[in-house]
Amino acid sequence: MKFESLRIAGLRCLDGVTLSPAAGINVFVGANGAGKTSVLEAAYLLSHGRSFRAGSRDVLLKRGAAALSVFAEVHSDDGRIRRLGLGRESGRWVARVDGDTAASLGALVQECAVVCFEPGSHDLIAGASDERRRYLDWGLFHVEHSFVGQWRRYQRALKQRNALLRQGVFVESSLIEPWESELAGAGEAITGFRRDYIDRLLPHIQGFMGNVLPELGEFTLRYKPGWDEAANLLTTLAERRQRDLGRGHTTVGPHRADFTVGFEHAPLRAHLSRGQEKLCALACLLGQASLHAEIRGEWPVVCLDDLASELDRTHQEWVVAQLLGRDVQVFVTGTEIPSALIDQPVTVFHVEQGAVSALL
Repeated sequence: MKFESLRIAGLRCLDGVTLSPAAGINVFVGANGAGKTSVLEAAYLLSHGRSFRAGSRDVLLKRGAAALSVFAEVHSDDGRIRRLGLGRESGRWVARVDGDTAASLGALVQECAVVCFEPGSHDLIAGASDERRRYLDWGLFHVEHSFVGQWRRYQRALKQRNALLRQGVFVESSLIEPWESELAGAGEAITGFRRDYIDRLLPHIQGFMGNVLPELGEFTLRYKPGWDEAANLLTTLAERRQRDLGRGHTTVGPHRADFTVGFEHAPLRAHLSRGQEKLCALACLLGQASLHAEIRGEWPVVCLDDLASELDRTHQEWVVAQLLGRDVQVFVTGTEIPSALIDQPVTVFHVEQGAVSALL
């Protein structure tokens, strides 16, 4: 997948921006605060429905602007061109695909694939579990279409069970048991999808990890489903019902799942330095992109925010070497062209005070 064009209005400091990225490596250079990262945010929004930066979607709106919009034409390797859009006006978010209002944000996300390595990417390793669940589920949204239906089924049942739990100290079994059955059925299916995805993903991550952190030995990833693996989810939900009533929400299930990473010579995440966490996250993101390409036949767009600040020269050169040999569109930001890209064929854009212009 590649962006043919990208139009941005009312996103942070960007307004009235139109650009046509090259099919290869695109570098966005400018001073700090000029709006470089927001270009990457715009692409990421269409693929994830949220920013990779902290905060809600509402904080993306440019101060004083009445509306925000991101539109793009994306070209797939099978020759299809899709017109995608996400906008906010009058307090509402609206997603569009080929000019029609999308039934859900997920319908937009499925049409656009972007992975991003940025200053907060180490949270994939060191942050809260919801970061790791999003990582798995985003990958599954794109490569396993049956996953979406089960995910929606699970979210609906979870919402209904939680609503019953919040009503008081006692809930009729006849009211809650049907939702527990629905929750368990969808939850077991989601867990199966995630396990299968990890089995396919792990070799791709290991291939990159052996280059970025070879001193740590073999990389492993262990999935924790969100309840005791020795029991089935339906039984666990029934056993936890009284405890969940006291807490007012469901405490077990795939929405509480997580995964842990480890290395032969650093079995616990706490053994990793901040720099090693970043490199581990980078290998995970590239591994996910590689698996996506294997299954879908095309690479997602790869965004590298502030590359020169996040990686040393050796690892910059390694990342560039990995991407130059593949048919992948890349967006890179920096206050100047990263040293690893100076002698490479790149397209450069200058970003200044929210305006983006191509440099000839």
